[in-house]
Amino acid sequence: MKKKLSSMLAFAGVALASAAVAGAAMWWYGPVPGANPLAAAEAEQLVDVDENKEPARYVTLDKVIVMLKRNTGDTQAHYISTDLVLSTTEENEKKAKEHLPMLRTVAVRALSSYALNEASAMTVEQFAERLNSAFEATYAAEKTEKPFSQVMIGKLIIE
Repeated sequence: MKKKLSSMLAFAGVALASAAVAGAAMWWYGPVPGANPLAAAEAEQLVDVDENKEPARYVTLDKVIVMLKRNTGDTQAHYISTDLVLSTTEENEKKAKEHLPMLRTVAVRALSSYALNEASAMTVEQFAERLNSAFEATYAAEKTEKPFSQVMIGKLIIE
């Protein structure tokens, strides 16, 4: 019984000492408030930018399915299925939703020009860039303001 009690006290002492050492290390190596005024100014500037920016709203354009062009000698049909996400503001959200049928048409036109080998070699970012360019060109041709800032890809399947 005495041996059990002494081993428990020893274990508790080691745990307490370890906790004290860990706390001292966190205090010693932790960041010093006000030590780097340049970093504090940068953080303050980022906060100012975020406060002035309107909160983003997101509008989805689900299930854009496009048949890919066939390569020579290819007998199987291939397709791209994607879900698009439009980043907009609260005031432009309704207008962006109204434009979804036109945006689907532009996305289908832009994506249908690829063959399987081209589409498989592209990254998600490249698809997003191409779609953003296609949307910009469409709105420029119609001489209207785009109700969203960018299109992002929520899902991309190439089959």
